[in-house]
Amino acid sequence: MTPHNEAKAGDYAEAVLLPGDPLRAKWIAETFLEDAKLVNSVRNCLGYTGFWNGTRISVQATGMGQPSTGIYVHELLNTYGVKTLIRVGTCGGITTKIKVRDIVLGISASTDSATNTSVFAPYIYAPAADFELLRSAADYAASQMIEYHVGGLVSSDTFYVDEPARAYEVLARHGVLAVEMEASTIYTLAARFDAKALAICAVSDCLITDEDLDAESRQSTLDTMIDIALNVAARETTG
Repeated sequence: MTPHNEAKAGDYAEAVLLPGDPLRAKWIAETFLEDAKLVNSVRNCLGYTGFWNGTRISVQATGMGQPSTGIYVHELLNTYGVKTLIRVGTCGGITTKIKVRDIVLGISASTDSATNTSVFAPYIYAPAADFELLRSAADYAASQMIEYHVGGLVSSDTFYVDEPARAYEVLARHGVLAVEMEASTIYTLAARFDAKALAICAVSDCLITDEDLDAESRQSTLDTMIDIALNVAARETTG
């Protein structure tokens, strides 16, 4: 156990889905997993383990933002022996190339966070997804005719940004598709501790066009995102 996690050794599967919201973790466990067991409730950052199509899979909320995410990911990898991390969350589009309801598979994750600065200076580290997970997700999405994009994410420490079209313009010109708040730290820690990671994000709004989803559309988009993530996790676990 850790100060942030009451789970016992062996309570987590090797593959873990990582939503930010604890209630989304609860929803994933109750909606998609069989025999789901609550393994962590410290600080209400809920974690569950159950079965999906016979494969043992876990889901653990990380909280919002990179500092909180870093705590849970570090402990999952170093205390609980997790091998595969799949972020599942929403993102905001920063280019008109993608639309709301699309899925973004993050091949890389830029950031405005100073978290890595002291670790990698004088270098600027480029956190990236695991290729096998990325290929698996893309292949499955294509087979199901799901609208998806592969490109860069930016993990920002700031949610409310003045003039987002201007703020993210240079990133969009360099292939970054969407902004979220966790992927860069997940990719960095996975690389540091020899694990695999992928961020699968559903586009809930576009910061350029101001288009966003109503509650019903947002839910169906989340269903699609979780379906991709579970298929990737199961393939990785079963080989």
